[in-house]
Order: sequence, then structure tokens, then C-alpha cells
Amino acid sequence: MQSNPIGAPGRESWFRFHPLTSQDRSAMAAFRTIAEPNKGKLRGTAARGPFDAVMSGVIAPVAVTYREDRIGGIPGWWCEPTDALPGVAIQHLHGGWFNLGSAAAYRHLVGHIARSTGATAFIPDYRLAPEYPFPAAIEDARANLHGLAERGIDRIAVTGDSAGGTLALSLLALVAAEPATAFAPVGAVVLSPITDLALTGSSWQSRAGVDPFFVREQAEGLLQAYLKGHDPKDPVASPLYGSFRGLPPIRVQAGDDEVLLDDSLRFVERAVAAGIDARFDVWEGMPHGFLGSIGQTQAAASALRAVGEFLSLRLAARVGKHSTSQVHPEV
Repeated sequence: MQSNPIGAPGRESWFRFHPLTSQDRSAMAAFRTIAEPNKGKLRGTAARGPFDAVMSGVIAPVAVTYREDRIGGIPGWWCEPTDALPGVAIQHLHGGWFNLGSAAAYRHLVGHIARSTGATAFIPDYRLAPEYPFPAAIEDARANLHGLAERGIDRIAVTGDSAGGTLALSLLALVAAEPATAFAPVGAVVLSPITDLALTGSSWQSRAGVDPFFVREQAEGLLQAYLKGHDPKDPVASPLYGSFRGLPPIRVQAGDDEVLLDDSLRFVERAVAAGIDARFDVWEGMPHGFLGSIGQTQAAASALRAVGEFLSLRLAARVGKHSTSQVHPEV
């Protein structure tokens, strides 16, 4: 267990620390017994099947249907709540260290986000490394976002987890820099993004012992496959080093027990210093990707509720009331 860093001067306005509940303490102890023997073992393309199996195991939300489509030339899946409002949508960029993951495997997780927000969500199957290294993934994300706008969607929010959070933040900066942008995302929520592909964050050391999933050597191998010798501090690859000008409101979530914690902390700190409406929420005792434990942990229910409330307000003011009754109750 790590100490609460909220006491650091100047963070009180944008940092929220959520204490571990007694119920979640027991759930995490059981989870770690299962997860930690496999720590650091998801490597290379051979990990795609096991990774998708884990993500497909997220409890399915109710009242959400799914269908395949191609938006902006990029294939993917729609997650459609039965009572979603027209004219708004979420683009979700999935995680997997740029090498793993698929839209199909992420349907249930993103379905929860869609239902809690009251908006349809599209998950693009962006190209993966090592077959398609940087910048293929961000090019696909950008094409997909433009494709959504061309479908006549009035208001779009962007979400992403892990590597998908990286792509989401980079995409926001690219769109903000476009000279004649006819649209811009109205907000973003990113879950444990990798904002610094150079891996200089202090949590790679301070959280190394408590993170149940990742080791540095594993991360370096996956990033090398993605970058193929490209500078990891290129602002398009690592949004921590990019421009914050013109970014929409952003909410970042992470677990306190993950080596990527500092990637989120430093990004939000710099965003706030640049005048961006940004906030960082951390859940004590939670690992990377803990939102996937929806229906099993109170932390996931709390995090999902925060995602839905923020996105519904950004997409349409009248969605906020609509969304409240839909959010998965705390368990």
C-alpha cells in the first residue's frame, strides 16, 4: 500500500484519492493470488489470445447491443445502449501496449462506459505493432475520429485505456493543432495512459513491487516493437512531451498499485499548469485496468460512475440526469 500523495502542495484542486474499502481489500488479495504468478509474461504477438480472453471476460452490461462497422476506413465495433441519445458518440481507443487488444474483446468494457454515459461508443481496430509500428495506430485513430464527424455526429468524446489512453491524448493534441478543424472532441477520459514511452516515471521503481502485471523489461520489449527505433520522446508518441494548447477538459483515472501511476500524475500536473481543465483520480490498492472488475469491486463501480457523469455532461447537458439512473451501482 502506498501513501496518499494528495498532501503535495498545489495538488488539492485537481487530485482525488479514493481509499481502499474493506470489501475491495479482500477482493484484491484474492485477485493477486491469481495474477501475480503471471506477472511480466504477456509479451509479443503470442500474448494476443490470452489478452483478448481476459478482456472478453469483463461482465457484460445490460441493455447494450453490438455491431461491426467501418468508420473512416477503420473497422471496429459499435456499443449501443438501447436508449442512447442521437447525435453524440464516444470514440474508445483500446489498450494492449500497442501490440495487443481488439475491438471485439473490449466490447463489454466499453459497453459499460457507453451505458453509463447514455451514448453510443465506437471502438476502432487500429493497426498493431510489430506488424504496423508507430505511427500507424495514431494515424488510424485520427482517420476514425474524422470518420465519426463525417457521419454527422455533433458531439464526440474520446476515451482510452493504457496504450489507448496514450493514443487518445496524442489525438487530442493533433486535432487541436489542425488549422481548419470543423469539430473538436468535447472532452476525454483516459485510464492509466502511457504518457512517457521513455519510461522515466518514478513509479517504475516505487510501484515495481506492488504492480501485479508489469515489469520494466516486458514494457521495454513491447515499446521497442512499437517504436522501431523512433524517438520515445516524440510528442506524438509520448503526450507528456506534447503541446497542451487547446485541449478539451480531461479526466484521468489510475490505480495506486501500478508502475504507470507517475505517467498519469505528471501529465495532469503539466496540463493543469498549462491552464487545461484536468483532474486525476487514484484508487488505493487498485492495479492497472481495474475498471474491468466492474460488478466485482466498489472501486470499479465508483470509477465507472465518475466516467459516466463527466462524459454525459460534456456530450450534452441533458444527458446528465438521464445517465444517473443507468450507472452500475456500487457492489
